[in-house]
Amino acid sequence: MSLKVVNLSKRYKDTWALRDISFDAMPGEIFGIFGPSGSGKTSLLNSIAGVAKTNGGSVLVDEVDITGLAKPDRGIRTSTVSAASVWDAIFRNGSATYNAERHKRHLDDAIVGSGRVLLLDEPFRTMDVDSIKARVERIRAARRERGVTVIFASNDLEQVLSLCDRAAVLVRGEIKQIGTPQEIYERPESRIVAAVTGRNNLFAARRLSSSKADIPEFLSIDGSHRLFAQRIERKGLGALNQNVTLGIRPEHISISFGASFPADNLLKATVTGVRFLGPTTLIELDADGLKIEALVLRLVGLNTGDECMVGLPPDRIQIFRD
Repeated sequence: MSLKVVNLSKRYKDTWALRDISFDAMPGEIFGIFGPSGSGKTSLLNSIAGVAKTNGGSVLVDEVDITGLAKPDRGIRTSTVSAASVWDAIFRNGSATYNAERHKRHLDDAIVGSGRVLLLDEPFRTMDVDSIKARVERIRAARRERGVTVIFASNDLEQVLSLCDRAAVLVRGEIKQIGTPQEIYERPESRIVAAVTGRNNLFAARRLSSSKADIPEFLSIDGSHRLFAQRIERKGLGALNQNVTLGIRPEHISISFGASFPADNLLKATVTGVRFLGPTTLIELDADGLKIEALVLRLVGLNTGDECMVGLPPDRIQIFRD
C-alpha cells in the first residue's frame, strides 16, 4: 500500500507547524522523517493519521484521497506509537520502569497488529540498545513479510541512517531534502541540511578563482586560508564578492606530520581539545582562527597544546551558497 502526501500544511494559530509537505512512500518501504526537536515531526504524523486537522494539502493511499476522513473511516489501519505515552504513565503511576515496559509492549503490539501503514514517532526514546535492536528486527520483518509501509520519525540521525530506505529532512516545518540516508549525509543540498545531519565543519569563505577554473579556490574568512574545493556546476559557486559556506565532515580531515602540496589544503593547527568518544576520538583544532574538528579512530602522540598539520581534501569540501 503506497502513501503519498501532497502539499500538506498545518497551522497552530499564527504559527505554521508544516508548510507544503510532499513525499511518497512505496509499499514495504521504511521512510524516515528526520529533524531536530520542534521541527514538526509529530504534527506531520498526526496529520497523516487524521488525528490533527490540516490547513491544506492531501493524503493519498494507493492514489485514493483520504483527506478529511475521520480516522476510523480512512480505510487503513494506521498505528501511531509515541514516547509521550510513557511520560503520561510516569506521572500517573510514578514508575519509570513499569512504563518503559508498557511502552515496549505498546510498540510490539503496534508492529504485529498494524495494517499496511505504520507511523512511528520517536518510538525508541526510552529503550536501551538491546531493546532497540529487537524492535528494529520486528519492524523489518513486518516490512518484509507483510509489505507494511513504515513512516519512522526521529531526531536520532543514527537510527534513521541504519533503519530507513529513504528519508526526508524536516526543518522548521519544511522538507529540505529527500534521498537515501547515504545521499543526505554525504551530499547535503543546503547548509541547513549539512548542519543538522551530524557533525560538520562549516565556515564562511569567498571565492578567489574564476568560475571557469578546473578546481575552485576560496579564501576562508577566519584564518585567511586559501582552500581548494570540489568541482561543482558554475551556478553553485556564488559571486566573487559574496561569501559562501564551505563544509567538510570531521572524519574526512586528516592529521599529518609530513610535507604536502598546496592543493592538498594542508594547514598548520594547534590542538585545543581531545574528546574520547569510545570507538573514535574527536580532536578540536585551531588553524590561525579557523576552528575545525577532526574525527579519528585512534589518537597517537597528540595532546592539547601540540601543533600538527591537518589536511582538508578538496574533493571532500562542499560548497553551500545559502
